[in-house]
Formats: sequence, C-alpha cells, structure tokens
Amino acid sequence: MNLAEIFVRPVHPSEEQRFQELMQRHHYLGSSPKISETLWYVALWQEQWIALLSFSASALKCAARDRWIGWDVRHQFDRLKLIVNNSRFLILPDWHFSNVGSRILSLCERRLNQDWQKVFGHPVVLLETFVDPQRFQGTVYKASNWLCVGQTKGFRRIRYGYTTTASSPKMVFLKPLHPNARALLCGAILDPPYRTGGTKMKLKAKQMESLPSFFAHIPDPRRAQGRRHRLSTVLAIAAGASLCGMRGYVAISDWAKSLGQAARRRFGCRWVKNRYVVPSMSTIRDVLIRVNPADLDQALQRWNQTYAQEDESLALDGKTMCNAIDDQGHQTHVLSLVGHQSKICYTQKKWGPCL
Repeated sequence: MNLAEIFVRPVHPSEEQRFQELMQRHHYLGSSPKISETLWYVALWQEQWIALLSFSASALKCAARDRWIGWDVRHQFDRLKLIVNNSRFLILPDWHFSNVGSRILSLCERRLNQDWQKVFGHPVVLLETFVDPQRFQGTVYKASNWLCVGQTKGFRRIRYGYTTTASSPKMVFLKPLHPNARALLCGAILDPPYRTGGTKMKLKAKQMESLPSFFAHIPDPRRAQGRRHRLSTVLAIAAGASLCGMRGYVAISDWAKSLGQAARRRFGCRWVKNRYVVPSMSTIRDVLIRVNPADLDQALQRWNQTYAQEDESLALDGKTMCNAIDDQGHQTHVLSLVGHQSKICYTQKKWGPCL
C-alpha cells in the first residue's frame, strides 16, 4: 500500500448516513451526532474508504490540558473555541497497515485549520484527544508527535453536570497547530484573527451566589401586586448574562433559560412544582427599563470591587447610546475602562457632545 496515495477530505452531506453507520458498527463508542462545531473526515485510498475521523468542540473542563496551557478560568471560557477535540478516529477493518494512522492524522492536521475557518469562521491553534488506556496505548498519536500531558479524573459529563463517581481515566493527548499555542492562549490580548466573539467570562458558583446580595437594597419600581420574582434575582441574572457575553433582552432570556437547576438555585430563583424557574423575557425587560440606573451602576461597581483582580493591561471602549437622548436632543456617549485579564469594567464616564 502506497501511503502517498492516501488523502483526506470532509464528508459530503450525502455521505453522512454511511459515515454514521460505519462508526456505529465498528467504533467501540459508536456514532455521535453533530453537536455545536463538528467536522467529519473520511480517508481514502484509490477511492475506497479506509478511515473515519470526527473533530468537534473541545472539552469544557480538562485539568491536564489546562495545566499544560497555563491559563485560568477567565481565558479558558473565552478561548475554548480555539481548541478542537479529535472525538473519533476509526481505521476500518482490513486497513490496519503500518503507518496508516499517523499518515491520516498528519493529513488532517495540515488541512483542519483552513477547513475550520471556512466553515466556522475562526482558526484552531490546538488539538486534543482522550485515549482509554484499558483499550489502547495511544500509539498512533505518539507516532504523530502528539504530547501526552496526563490523565483525566474519570468523571463523565451528563445532562445535569457530571457523574458523582469516577470511571476509567483517559490519557490526554495534545497537538499544537500553532508554534506558540500556549503563549497565544494565555496572552492578555488576542490578535484579531483569533478573537472568537465579544468580551465575556464564566461565572463561578460563588459569584452566582453573591450577585443577588449586591442588588438587595435597590428599591423595586414594580407594584407589589403580581410580583413573581425578586428584584435582586432578576437583576443578578441580567448582570450574569451580560458578564457572560449576552447582549439584548432575547439573549439574556435565552441564557437564563439555559441555566441548570443548581445555577438557578444560586441566583435565588422561585421554587415552583419541584423545580426552580427563571424570569421571563418580559419580566427582565420591564425591570431593566424601570430600575434606577444610578442604583444599578453602584451595585455593579461594588461587585466589581469585590471580585476585581490586578490586570496587566486595560482597554478604553466608547459607545454611543442610540436611544438615550438628553433634553437638548443630543445622544449620550459612554466611555468604559475594562481590564483585559479580568474582563471587568472598572469605571464608566457618561458625557454629551461639546457645545
């Protein structure tokens, strides 16, 4: 078999059913659906399918990987899209020849970044994969110069969090696609090609629990009749969604609906029929429109002072408030000072045009 005749390409939509059937039949984990950002590849030799590969979104948590990179939770949440997981690698029966696996991996590594940018609009700087040591030794990855950086703890993600008991730990392999992958992922400022979205952070459980207390003393502008959610809960959810990158009432509401029961409990949501319920979009909008902006700003500043950390660099960001018109008919402008590492707004200044 001439290895130079092997090539890889993305699976065409018309071939996806065949891909899934072969994966289900021959891979010990079976097939997996396309969730979030996923690309499927097929390796061919003389028009015959010889191997199947799936690349998908990176693991949300992996201590061995995160230690190797050296980033913290703030950077991690904002830059996980720059890492891609090789979630499936199947060499089909009758094609287990020497060096076939490492040849196929090498071909995928060469084209993955370009394919990912074309489909999903952003580059990839690091590949990861998990190998079950009870079944394999990771020989193909070692031969392809992937780095074994440790093992997982053995916990598996499920619908409402993670399993309570550890099962079989997996070996963690990494392959940088960028010569300075670690420095890039940990840097204070990402170069424009690697920015995957607006400023956002990941809230910790302690931060979720503390947010409502910062809004507890704000007067509620709503009538007492018909209140279903505490003002502090509504404001805490709106603030949490904004910190995590949500913009607009619809996005904030969708973020609230995506919260698990544990997160809803931390925000102080209502307990109805054996579950915590979040405020509706109309409730969130009504509260944000009617609450005193000065009280809200002071509460947020107190929260910032409590959780702010030293930043290596700061950024100035100016916005024009499209629908905020003063008595003279001028639009209001807001200048914010934001820390690059913490993503925290330290102060804001509102002003109008010079006359």
